[in-house]
Amino acid sequence: MRVVIVGATGNVGSAVVRALAADPAVTSITGLARRKPRWQADKTTWRQVDLRASDGDGPPLADLFRGADAVVHLAWLIQPTRDPAETWRTNVLGTARVLRAVAAARVPALVCASSVAAYSPGPTDRAVDESWPTHGCPTSAYSREKAYVERMLDTFEAEHRDIRVVRMRPGFLFSRASAAQQRRYFVGPLLFGPLARPELTPVVPDVAGLRFQVLHTDDAADAYRRALTRPVHGAFNLAADPVLDPAQLARIFRARRLKLPPAVLRAAVAGAWHGRLTPASPGLLDTLLRLPVMDCSRAHGELDWRPGRDAEEALRALVDGLRHNAGAPTPPLDPHPPGGRLREFATGVGQRP
Repeated sequence: MRVVIVGATGNVGSAVVRALAADPAVTSITGLARRKPRWQADKTTWRQVDLRASDGDGPPLADLFRGADAVVHLAWLIQPTRDPAETWRTNVLGTARVLRAVAAARVPALVCASSVAAYSPGPTDRAVDESWPTHGCPTSAYSREKAYVERMLDTFEAEHRDIRVVRMRPGFLFSRASAAQQRRYFVGPLLFGPLARPELTPVVPDVAGLRFQVLHTDDAADAYRRALTRPVHGAFNLAADPVLDPAQLARIFRARRLKLPPAVLRAAVAGAWHGRLTPASPGLLDTLLRLPVMDCSRAHGELDWRPGRDAEEALRALVDGLRHNAGAPTPPLDPHPPGGRLREFATGVGQRP
């Protein structure tokens, strides 16, 4: 089985490469990325591709896909949040390029990364399955783009019924190796390792709607591997138990809960974002407070998949990685990128990919 992975060097991509490299059914992997890594992975050949560019600026995607048994599309820009046109070029227009190339190369299967953020707000008294509407959160570029890609996949499936299409909708994906990247994406340069200690978190915000699901990245990669090697199609929710809410977070961090109205927390996030202290936009908070709880029964049954780590273990892996500035030998996960934190400030926090 030959697999092409688009976006093979990020948090999810690098984990999927490792999972597929260890699977005897997979004979070769072509990893596509905007920047080639120094990492040498088994069975893997790296090719440099920027989804923002036209095919005239590099090898046509269809040529890179031709002869593949499956394409896994993971490429996604979360930053710059201050330039939604830039993220749209990669996330939406880049996905359109991938879909056209999959069709032109007649690839039999496409596995595409979606997200819990694609979902519309859900009920508070039950979990939702994969049939729940995916209209996203209108104030968040990330959520809007995930929802738009869901509509693109609807059209693609209707027009190419001979191609098996799988959509993965995971919760938040944490690992120790992703810590440096996620610190840059969501927290910014003011969080230093010694501050990432549970005992230094005296309170957690107790805000209405604050509940979310997480998953260790390696467990998500295992689900991708199973989706590639089984004749399944459609969407799959992916998350580990338990659902994290203020009570769970207070227990994990041994902290007190501080009641806050959502508007107060949003104002604080907006102030930090407009003041260029953090890359996380208030729209991301809006998305977080609107998320439904996902029912993962379909993945359990059809993929025979269960997370190997619970939600607390995944969160603790991230916190430990933040404390030690952990990363991996790929450009997105590099814990010591050129210029370091000074470059983050100099180029504008939340301003660059």
